Parts: sequence; C-alpha cells; structure tokens
Amino acid sequence: MRNILLAAVAVSAIAAPAFAQTVDSEPRGYGSLGYTYLDDAYTGAVTGRLGVNLNRYLAVETEASVGVKDKDYSFAGADGTLKHEWDAAGYVVGKYPVGDRMEVFARGGYGHTELKNEIAGQTTDVGGDHWSYGAGATYNLDGANGVRADWTRRDFEGDSNELDSYSLSYVRRF
Repeated sequence: MRNILLAAVAVSAIAAPAFAQTVDSEPRGYGSLGYTYLDDAYTGAVTGRLGVNLNRYLAVETEASVGVKDKDYSFAGADGTLKHEWDAAGYVVGKYPVGDRMEVFARGGYGHTELKNEIAGQTTDVGGDHWSYGAGATYNLDGANGVRADWTRRDFEGDSNELDSYSLSYVRRF
C-alpha cells in the first residue's frame, strides 16, 4: 500500500509542472502546506498536499503528513503517549465554484495512518489502512494564493474505528 501511495505522489509531482505549462489561464496544479488535527487521538501533524485539476470540477490529489504533536495520558496509574508518526493518502476531489474566489469540495480516497501507543514500556501500533472521505472549502486570495479548511473522516479497515481530522492550509496554485 505504501508503494502505491508513494508512486501516486511521484506521478503527481512529475505531472504537475507539465500541466502548469499549458496555455490555459486557469492554474492546473496546486500544492498546500498546513496543520492537521486528529480528533479523538488529540494529535497533530504538518500536512503537505499536491494536486492536479483535471478540469474545473474534478481533481486528484495526494497528501502526506508527519506528526508534530503527541498526546500524553495516564491509564491505571501508568503514563502513556500516543504518537502520530505519519500518514499518506490519495484522493479524487469534486469541486464546485462559489463566486470568483471560493470553491467548495468533497473528496474520497484511500490511505494509511501510522500511530504508536507507548505505555508501561510497551509499544503498540495503532491506525492502519483506511478509506477516507471529507469536505471543505478553499478561498483564493488572488490568482495563485489561497487558504483551505477541510474535514476528513478516516474509516479504518478491519474494525469499526473512525477518526476525524481537521485541516487548515496555505494553498499555492500553479
């Protein structure tokens, strides 16, 4: 799974500059960098995204995150830490413009989230592969810069666990 996600990121990185060289006045590619908060896990990560607009209403994007905020807790007198190690995912994104500067979007895809739970000297892997879906909005400050806010639900395979995440990002269109 990890190799598929890495290949998707590589293809997007190679394809985006080629799209940016077209004659269209509308930017074809975009990237973003921001902060993602994982609800219920109470952890945070720095998230980078790279996407390609296939047309005005449809895009594909990849994202990768590295954990920067852990959650410390106590359970039965023992201290523990939940660490957000990393995650990566690929999405198909449906977009709809709302005025000249704003667009709303819905996205769905597949990814992997790696969390580690450390308590009483024991480490357990938490997280795993998941189907993801969510929605959000992007406000374009000008022709190239914008701000994006979104919500994504990660529905983990093999169990009934779900994890919501909330992101706020700077967006650069090219």
